[in-house]
Amino acid sequence: MSSNIKVSRICQNCNQVFVARTTVTKYCGDTCAKRAYKVRQRKKKIKTSYEETLKLKLQPYEVLAVKDYLTVKEAASLLSISTRTTYRLINNGCLEAVNLSDRLIRIKRSALDKMLTQF
Repeated sequence: MSSNIKVSRICQNCNQVFVARTTVTKYCGDTCAKRAYKVRQRKKKIKTSYEETLKLKLQPYEVLAVKDYLTVKEAASLLSISTRTTYRLINNGCLEAVNLSDRLIRIKRSALDKMLTQF
């Protein structure tokens, strides 16, 4: 619905002054409206991609938080340290671990929490 109203506005896309026929007009023309739409859609896609990536990054921590026994690699990722540092903590006696076999070292979750509260 058009009216006889003529309002001077500034385009939100190109920052040019234009005369609008309605009070809700944001853009000077169809091309600026389309460009602004594409920018909004691009930002929306980036936001959803970022949220999916964040969800995938946090998923392993949620799984590790539930486990009672952790491998050295899992404990290292939970503590945000290297596996070598985790082995060093085990060898120094700072972190209790059980050696089931040559490559089967397991760390109890309570031992990990105990070590963190000591420091």
